Amino acid sequence: MGDLAAHLDTAFWVTVAAIFALLVISGLFSGSETALTASSRGKLKAQADKGDPSAARALALTDDSERMIGAILLGNNLVNILAASLATALFTRLFGDGGVALATLVMTLLVLVFAEVLPKTYAISNPETAATRAARLLGMVVAVFSPVVNVVRFVVRRVLALFGVQIDPDSNIMSVHDEIAGTLALGHSSGSVEKEHRDRLLGALDLSERTVEEIMRHRSQIDTVNADDPVTEIIAKSINSPHSRMPIYREDPENIIGVLYSRDLVREMHRLVSEAGGDYGAIAQLDLTALARPPYFVPDTTPLDEQMKEFLRLRRHFALVVDEYGALQGLITLEDILEEIVGEIEDEYDTETLPELTEGPGGEVVVDGAMTIRDLNRAMDWSLPDDEAVTVAGLVIHEAQSIPEEGQVFSFHGCRFTILAREGNRIVQLSILNSDGAKGQKTSA
Repeated sequence: MGDLAAHLDTAFWVTVAAIFALLVISGLFSGSETALTASSRGKLKAQADKGDPSAARALALTDDSERMIGAILLGNNLVNILAASLATALFTRLFGDGGVALATLVMTLLVLVFAEVLPKTYAISNPETAATRAARLLGMVVAVFSPVVNVVRFVVRRVLALFGVQIDPDSNIMSVHDEIAGTLALGHSSGSVEKEHRDRLLGALDLSERTVEEIMRHRSQIDTVNADDPVTEIIAKSINSPHSRMPIYREDPENIIGVLYSRDLVREMHRLVSEAGGDYGAIAQLDLTALARPPYFVPDTTPLDEQMKEFLRLRRHFALVVDEYGALQGLITLEDILEEIVGEIEDEYDTETLPELTEGPGGEVVVDGAMTIRDLNRAMDWSLPDDEAVTVAGLVIHEAQSIPEEGQVFSFHGCRFTILAREGNRIVQLSILNSDGAKGQKTSA
């Protein structure tokens, strides 16, 4: 007992205090690392924009996450190794050679509880708060350790390069788009984000990844007028059409020479009749080719976000879509792009059409072959792939590698497809049943 008391001198208590101080520092490093990696950059940016200097410092640290994590790990390992060394020396002094094993056991427990689990648990539950509180201290640590971290980073990259692994310091592990999309998916699955809200936000995010070809109205569905038809027929067709703009062609339906606006037509009719003293026969003098506005052509590969910018810049709402050979493929309007974000937009002039999708009592859905895969996925909360085809009919033809006959059944991507109607080489209607018959159950591509 006297020997033990002899060891409890000033040096003993200084060593104990140093060990606990190092454990506290280690806990700060561990908690700070977790807080900065788990915190939302969006929330930190919002706080920084409101004038919070701590949030601005935390955001600046996360801009170079490799340097930040390197400095934290360097500091954390230094204090942990130093604490373990002091503890080993202390226990060896007290208990001899058996103190090494005892020091290892004690320090493992202390580091695990107080330097790892406890600070990281707090940090993961309050990441932004912990990150802003630790930002000033970590900023100084990163500045002090930067030269060493740069050397370590150089060595690590050279070693990885020997194994063919290249590190791009400017690349993000996850893009902002993927991060937002993942957050929305998690929010929807947990019930905190409504499906309609998720679809609208994802629709806006996906505009840059989708092209005009995917949402355009196909040329077979375009209402056009022949410039060589009698004026009265063209007027009647234009006025009775639900569309306010109609392409005009001559000789060949793909030879578009202009776009006829109903408002321009009515205004010119009024002018001619008024100048003729109310004689409606003056309408025969209409020169539709002069009245038509120049057509606006766009490539079918144009991204939707770029096309929307062009519509707004040129103050246009209507464009004709052509392929790489200049052949007419269809048309697209500003409303079509907006519908990709907010859903179907209907006004008093829209004609009633049969729904593209109806649900049956057995869990199957009957869809129009021309319905886009994206619209079907949004309606049923499925995930059928749309990489190789735009429409549901196109997906079936791609997978079948042929044009199916009525009554044929195919199973792929977790669904069973039954061909219900076909006109010529076109699939008009088909039935889709999820593999487990569950409505809204996602399928795997």
